[in-house]
Amino acid sequence: MYSPAHGPPTMIEPRTYLLFSIGVMALIAAPGPDFFYVLTRATAQGPRAGVLGALGIATGLTIHTAAAATGLSALIAGSPLLFRIVKYAGAAYLVYIGLRMILAETGPAAEAGAAADPPRVVYRQGMLTNLLNPKVALTFLAFLPQFLNPRANHALQALTLGATICVLSVAWFSFVAAGAGALRRGVLERPRIRITLQRVLGVILIGLGAKLALPL
Repeated sequence: MYSPAHGPPTMIEPRTYLLFSIGVMALIAAPGPDFFYVLTRATAQGPRAGVLGALGIATGLTIHTAAAATGLSALIAGSPLLFRIVKYAGAAYLVYIGLRMILAETGPAAEAGAAADPPRVVYRQGMLTNLLNPKVALTFLAFLPQFLNPRANHALQALTLGATICVLSVAWFSFVAAGAGALRRGVLERPRIRITLQRVLGVILIGLGAKLALPL
């Protein structure tokens, strides 16, 4: 990304930063566990819960960025045992969340907001859903170094790119949460319809967990 002829820049060049932002946006917007987690939370509990989940996911993405910048992701990728531990833990966690959505109580409790976990739980689950996905770690391990200049301030670059990822992910997933919240207020006014969709999303999360457990 950088030309040695121009010497090491003291900060990320605008063109490089723009390319990075576009690439990150494409990675974030691709449907996956993060997307369906936010959609599930916003559908079950409203847009506020979806935004809290988005904040948790953004935290996870920022940690992945720091791990890739410091070489921790490379350590995990280079250790079959560590990689399998993270992969199967992430798969089990997605299955656990999906089963909770499917087995949520019905009737009056559901109408009042079944599966309405407290904010800290929604945030923590969003963060762990992202952190326990080794495919995200490998993606950032391959993606991030292309935009880092090894001769410039490594920590400052990583901090800048990590903050960018955080802002873009919160913006995108908040948009998803708002859309799901509008759907909840409109199409999903009837508890039976809302519970059905919640269970469908639970099945999707279980499927994503099973897919994560499969070999790359």
